[in-house]
Amino acid sequence: MTTQEAPQNALLASQQPQSAGEYLGNYLRRVRSGDLGALPIILGLIVIGIIFQTQNANFLTPRNLAQLISQMAGLTILAYGLVFVLLLGEIDLSVGYVSAVAGVGVAIILRPPAQLSLDILGTTLIIQFSWLGAILLGVAVTTLIGLLQGFLISFFQLPSFIVTLAGLLAWNGVVLLIIGPGGTVVIQDQVITGLANARMTPEQGWIAAAVLVALFAVMQFSSVNTRRKQGLAYTPVPIVIAQLVVVGLVIAGVAWIGAQSDPRSGLPIGIPWVAIILIILLFVLTFVAERTRFGRYVYAIGGNKEAARRAGIRVERIRIQVFMLCSALAGLGGIILASRLRSVATDAGGGNILLNAVAAAVIGGTSLFGGRGKVSSAVLGALVIAGVDNGMGLLSLSAGHKFIVTGIVLLVAVIVDALSRRSQQHSGLA
Repeated sequence: MTTQEAPQNALLASQQPQSAGEYLGNYLRRVRSGDLGALPIILGLIVIGIIFQTQNANFLTPRNLAQLISQMAGLTILAYGLVFVLLLGEIDLSVGYVSAVAGVGVAIILRPPAQLSLDILGTTLIIQFSWLGAILLGVAVTTLIGLLQGFLISFFQLPSFIVTLAGLLAWNGVVLLIIGPGGTVVIQDQVITGLANARMTPEQGWIAAAVLVALFAVMQFSSVNTRRKQGLAYTPVPIVIAQLVVVGLVIAGVAWIGAQSDPRSGLPIGIPWVAIILIILLFVLTFVAERTRFGRYVYAIGGNKEAARRAGIRVERIRIQVFMLCSALAGLGGIILASRLRSVATDAGGGNILLNAVAAAVIGGTSLFGGRGKVSSAVLGALVIAGVDNGMGLLSLSAGHKFIVTGIVLLVAVIVDALSRRSQQHSGLA
């Protein structure tokens, strides 16, 4: 009498090693079921490149592409923080003016003689600031702002929309008070202005590219090895190698752009140093989101807050920490934005900074409904926003046209996200 094998547990089956063919087959099934990932945004970037290049041959030139990195840097860092907030299913409307608090504060502190005078019990204390001290102070202050807003949201169970809207108004007022009647403050510290404007030499660009590719390879193979030892499903090695080749080609392409000569000056174009800051933050924040307990809790809360609470996750503590992280990154982004302009003014943090930062996170693939998205979404989304702005600038179109096109792109991204989620629900993936 033959005994029939017991059916394999579905969870255990999902953790079985896969061949490259099985991995690709599963990926295609997920795509057909609505889990599109970054595919729509990548196709969108290709379309944007084709459209603007056909309208203006300067769009895809090395010089303009290098300039695009500086243009998107501050926006990308703000979007990094918003990705975490959106993963919770929350929103932070104050990031624009929170970023301005740091940018304006650093500019004021570093005005010669770059010192701060405090009167304590009749004694004048003079604190001398370096560029690093000013940056750390600016980020620390914005982190405390995030702590305050996160505490109000969590302790009083207030909607994040209302609390951060109040923050938008309050921190706008703080920025106006800090700048005072002068109107505009020119940043005189060369290190601060160089954050967004200094360029690498071609040699430095190639060395940085090699280090980044090596770092990516170490992270990927380390992940495979760790998951294999723990008996968990892992990406097949051939797929990892293919991903490494693609990422290596992209990074090498960026280094090649920096090594080209500027037709106006004849000197190498150079990749902005701020690109290194963006990539380091991308690696670190991706690790935090995908490889740490904190990151897993953020996804869990965004997926189902009540279920996460019943599972023992300290939901309110995580929410506060996420708003602190978002404000800290907003502070750093504000300093980068100020660096690019080499000055700050009373309109710092205003305009379309908030809208573009939120749009960058959403367009890149982060769901407005919470629980789904990646940190890399911010890079892709910011590239779309900056690319549209840059391309329309080359065509000499008005700000009105830019707002309309950006709004359409954002609306399309949200529709795609909604349709994708609905399709996954019907297929049983969500």
